[in-house]
Amino acid sequence: MPFENLDIHLGRRLVLDPEVNYEKIVERRRGGWCFELNGLFARLLESLGFEVTLLGSSVHGTDWVSQELAHLLLLVELDEPYIADVGFGAGQEFDPMPLAELPDRVIPHLDGLSVHFTTMPRAIGDFKAVCDELQTSPESGFVRTRVAHLAVPGGRVSLRELTLTERVGDHVSERELSGEDEWRAVLSDRFGLTL
Repeated sequence: MPFENLDIHLGRRLVLDPEVNYEKIVERRRGGWCFELNGLFARLLESLGFEVTLLGSSVHGTDWVSQELAHLLLLVELDEPYIADVGFGAGQEFDPMPLAELPDRVIPHLDGLSVHFTTMPRAIGDFKAVCDELQTSPESGFVRTRVAHLAVPGGRVSLRELTLTERVGDHVSERELSGEDEWRAVLSDRFGLTL
C-alpha cells in the first residue's frame, strides 16, 4: 500500500476513524499517511492477537524538526518489543526493529530524515490536533506538495508533484512528467491508485 497524501489536494478530510480508513485503503485500494496506515495496521495486528501500543514521535530533517505527535508508529510485543512503521513515506528503509536496538529512540531514514519517539502509550485521539493541522496549515509540507511513495522489490518509487524518482539498490533515476495526464497515468500504472 502506498504512502500518499492525495486526498488533502482533492479537498477530502483525512480522519482517524478506523472504519473510514479501512474503506479507503482496503476496499478502494488507496494509500494513506501514517495516521491511516499505522492506525489500520495496529488494528490488523490486534485482531490477530498481537499486543500493540501506539507511539508518538517527531520527524527531524537536516535543518528542521516537526512538532511532537507528527508521526504515529507502533510498538508490537513479539518475543521482545519491536518498533513497526508502515506509514513513514519518503526515505523509509527499515524492517521492524527490536526496541532494544534503539536505546536513543531514534530511527534513521534516507535523505537525512530521522524519527525521534518515546515509549509513552498513546490513543489514536491524541493525534487529532496534529492530524488536522498537518492537512490544513499552509506551512505543512502535506498541504504544499502532492506525494506518493511505494516500496518495490529492492527499492522504492516516489512521486513528488511531477517528479518521478525510482530507487533500486544504489541506482536512482529521476524524471519530470509531462503534466497532469501523465501524473494520473503514473499514479495508476506504478502505484495502483485511481482517484
